[in-house]
Amino acid sequence: MPRVVLLSLLLAVPVSAADWPQFRGPTGDGHYTGPKLPTEWGPDKNVAWKTPIPGKGWSSPIVSKGKVYLTTAVPQTNGDQSLRAICVNAESGKIEWDKQVFLAPKSKAIAHPKNSHASPTPTTDGERVYVHFGHNGTAALDLTGKVLWTRTALYDRPVHGNGGSAILVDGRLVFNCDGVDKQFVIALDAKSGRTAWQKPRGTSVDKPFSFSTPTVLEDGDKKQILSIGSGVMNAYDAKSGQELWHTRFAGYSLIPKPVVGNGLVYFSTGYDTPSFRAVKLGGSGDVTDSHAEWTATKGAPHTPSPLLVGSEIYVVSDRGVMSCLDAKTGKLQWEERLKGAYSASPIEADGNIYLTSEEGKGTLVEAGWKFKSLGEFDMKEKTFASFAAVEGALYIRTENQLYKFKSR
Repeated sequence: MPRVVLLSLLLAVPVSAADWPQFRGPTGDGHYTGPKLPTEWGPDKNVAWKTPIPGKGWSSPIVSKGKVYLTTAVPQTNGDQSLRAICVNAESGKIEWDKQVFLAPKSKAIAHPKNSHASPTPTTDGERVYVHFGHNGTAALDLTGKVLWTRTALYDRPVHGNGGSAILVDGRLVFNCDGVDKQFVIALDAKSGRTAWQKPRGTSVDKPFSFSTPTVLEDGDKKQILSIGSGVMNAYDAKSGQELWHTRFAGYSLIPKPVVGNGLVYFSTGYDTPSFRAVKLGGSGDVTDSHAEWTATKGAPHTPSPLLVGSEIYVVSDRGVMSCLDAKTGKLQWEERLKGAYSASPIEADGNIYLTSEEGKGTLVEAGWKFKSLGEFDMKEKTFASFAAVEGALYIRTENQLYKFKSR
């Protein structure tokens, strides 16, 4: 049955409720509202269209004003990578434009075997599309695919390639730069690409590289940026970049995006052995001891982001163990092994949780205090990207295709 979702996130961009403008949707936490989504999907189930996508990219699709945007990397014969932005018509599935934004030389075409050269998800304010390729560059395009500005050379040593996505907050594009050489959070003016503020992590750890996406939090009449990197989560004033508070932990190569609710921020602590934590919002300075609420040591994810549904929080480990915890106490309610390994983050719609494995095996689970599977599906193709959902349609990017599913 439908669940009440308590959200303390702000919409990061002024877009229609019918859009899915960024990683994890309008509120950045994986929740969909709108006409009922299909509850079955697959290569021969509820397919509205499918479109081959050139190259390789694990970036998730976004949807705005009837267009689907995503990025990809097309290998060149000399080992370079053509880093591209693609626009697909959401009604027909036709590719309207496919533009090269950067050409990454072989020497900078760094990626873990499980990663791609185009893993960060684009974002849009409905007037421009912003694409981010980590250390290889960030750019703004107009809706015809014309490149308006670019920023490069912010950092050089990402270790495993690009991963974390950028978000839009009050006319600024905010993202993490966590390489071996430099670790900071930056806000660019969305119109010009110039730096509005840039703040160092202010920590020293053995393995400083991470790949997470910032989260926006409403704090009265202000907004905060919650940004997690190796060994630390920092909270910054969104306008000035001033650090407000931070909490420390042991962990590196952070990937999951934090979520907020119930007066808490929830996050996983990364490699080698992750824990899943809840920390009280607010405070000033180092709140590591004063604001710790609870820690769960079993089933924490390295890659998929958590999903908060009212008083329940759901996590999926990379090995495919799904857990439901009491969001206020951290008490384990249930855990269940799903089929396959997991990188994509789940979404919630109509009281149901949509999941897809790296092998393309999907599962629909009813949100609740007891595990109940509503169906299993198979795309028969690798699927690392997370879902997008708009106006009753579910969008899934596989290794070679972009699918739109809609109930008939």
